Amino acid sequence: MTAWVWLVVAVAAEVAGTLSLRGAVHTDRRWYAAVALGYVTAFAALSTSLARGMPLGVAYGTWAAAGVALTAIGSRVLFGEVLTRRMVAGIGLIMVGVLLELGGGH
Repeated sequence: MTAWVWLVVAVAAEVAGTLSLRGAVHTDRRWYAAVALGYVTAFAALSTSLARGMPLGVAYGTWAAAGVALTAIGSRVLFGEVLTRRMVAGIGLIMVGVLLELGGGH
């Protein structure tokens, strides 16, 4: 798999782990196993992405930004949490920042 595929796996695992925190805190402590698995998988996939040649700035910036945006959207969809216009605008700015990082001439 390419560095980008590993980065997508890292983002997905981190978001899954973070969303699982809601279950761990509010319903059943057994969700902490999903939290741990998500974070361990995320860091392993991020490391693999870096090992496959992804620049650290691009990898971490994309991972963190996509994680924040997808977690906010996921919490809205799964848990009905508030997602205000200001938050949506912030997610849009995050996406612009990632695009700027990707076009930075690496």
